[in-house]
This record gives sequence, structure tokens and C-alpha cells, in this order.
Amino acid sequence: MMIRQGANPAARVYESIGADFFLAVAPGWLNLGLWEGPGAEDEAEDACRRLVATLASALPAGGVVLDAGNGLGTQDPLIAGVVRPRRLVAVNITEWQLAAGRDRLRAAGAAPVVGDAARLPVASAAADGVISVEAAFHFSSRKAFFEECYRVLRPGGVLSISDIPIRRWPITPAEVLCGLTQLRVFGLRRSMAMTAGQIAATARAAGLADVEVTACGDRVIAPALRLASARLATRVGAPAGQQEAARLLLWQVGLLWRRGIIDYLLLRAIRP
Repeated sequence: MMIRQGANPAARVYESIGADFFLAVAPGWLNLGLWEGPGAEDEAEDACRRLVATLASALPAGGVVLDAGNGLGTQDPLIAGVVRPRRLVAVNITEWQLAAGRDRLRAAGAAPVVGDAARLPVASAAADGVISVEAAFHFSSRKAFFEECYRVLRPGGVLSISDIPIRRWPITPAEVLCGLTQLRVFGLRRSMAMTAGQIAATARAAGLADVEVTACGDRVIAPALRLASARLATRVGAPAGQQEAARLLLWQVGLLWRRGIIDYLLLRAIRP
């Protein structure tokens, strides 16, 4: 992954991962899941679905909903089933993901739109809800994204997202190396490393109100790491080079989690 990632690093990352990433929690899903158990295979897809359903359940029913950064479209039929929107719009800066998820989007009745979440191609006050599942840290600016959510939401409209904040900055050389490597590998900007409090404050500064943040890394990151580690220990379904790279990256994420540097959050806010 030590390549030039260009103006859209997130798109390059997911193009390199492809649609059948061997460490995806469940086939077609690009989120880490919201788990009830410790991270067993038999709960994997349910955990992915539970995360999306939890976020979608915060949205108003029957309105216009934007899914910002919709991945491979696997989540959109679920969002449609929970919210029953009048219209569902899937916004993705990565055109190949929209193409890969064409059938799922069709099943959800969702309109695919190529666009940047920091410059949503949507009219002002046109949406009743915005959902974004585990994507905001990839956007060019959370500030711009929250400002766009304020713009496109009608008064009373709801934003519901999951995100990955930091709890503290890396201090030791190992922590710094792990943090910088993860930023580089996943095409993240250093400015996107924010605490939960900073993320909430940024949403409020954009004009959003009733901002609620729930930390839940113990139900997301911890079991997802256990699942991925178990797979790498027992499966050979990928080239040896990919497996070794995955082991290194998982060790680094595990260190950042165990030492209290990263966390996972759910955020809900209202456009007053």
C-alpha cells in the first residue's frame, strides 16, 4: 500500500481491497459490526446488519434518506427495510462500488449518485435523514460533512453515523508508528484523528443540535479483532503476502485498541 493514493485516497484503498476482501467481517459488508458476543463466525453477518439497523432506526420513517458512503450497497436494502423511505439516495465517491452494488441498490429502490460527502450533490433542505456507516473518517473533512448535513437536512431532519475516534494521542514510538501506518495504509488524513468530544463539537459548530454520542468500541473493535485474528490463524484463503500484511496491520490495530488510543462511536444529531 506504499503507493501514491492521489486526490481520493479512500477510493484507491477500496479499489485495492476489491469487492471480496478476505477479512471483511461478512461477505459484501464493509463495517466492523455491532456485536452481542465475543466475535464468533456465526454472528458475523448479524453483527454487520445490527450496526446498520441500529443507525437506521434513528432516522425518520417515510422520508428522503441519503446514505453517505454506502460501500458495496449491501446495507441499502436493510436501510430501506428499516426506514421505508420515500426515496433513498446512495452517495459514493467511489464509482466502482456503486457499479458493484448495482443489484443491491436496485433491490433497495436506491438512486446511485457519484459524489463527495463534503460537497453533497443534493439540494438544500431536501432530506429528512442522513446515514453514514463507518465512513466519516474517510471524508476529506468532518467539518465540511457536518456543514453539508446541516444544509441538506430539513428542520427536524436527523443525522445518524458511526465513526472511529481517538481517545488519546500516541505517545510511545510503537504507538506513533502504528498510528502513522494505519493513517497511510487506509488513506486517512492526520486531521481526521479526533476525539469523540471533538467530533461532537464539530457537529454542533456546524449548526446541528441534540448531538448524542455513544462509545461502543468494546462491542465493535474488540470482537472484530478477535474474528479477524481467528481467521488468520485457521484459514489459508488468501495469498501468503496478503496474510502476513494483514497480520501486521491487525497487530497494530490491536495495540491501538488495547492501549486506549482508538474507539468506536455512534452519533445522532438533529437539524434544528
